[in-house]
Amino acid sequence: MHTQEMEPTTATRQKVQLVKGAFTPSEAADIVGALIDEKINFHKIQRLQRWEGNHKSDTGDLNDRIAELETSRTQALAFISQIRKQGKVLQIKGTLELTVAEQSQQ
Repeated sequence: MHTQEMEPTTATRQKVQLVKGAFTPSEAADIVGALIDEKINFHKIQRLQRWEGNHKSDTGDLNDRIAELETSRTQALAFISQIRKQGKVLQIKGTLELTVAEQSQQ
């Protein structure tokens, strides 16, 4: 039996289709709310971990991102509420695009 070694591929981009389809306003509100809430919780955990490591650490960047996401959630839910009043459904397309960064973003 012959074993052939394969060259490792160097992919620099990956796409993940996270959400795709038509949804009722209630479904859309659940999906959008859950996705944004998950991201807010991620940043809250990062903020707590940073604080636990150093009580004097600056968490302004994380606080700003949390506030930005909370504003986005409010705006998205207001938009969905308008669509609900019109009796329409929403199309959601959510793709994550992953690319290799030149340097670490920590």
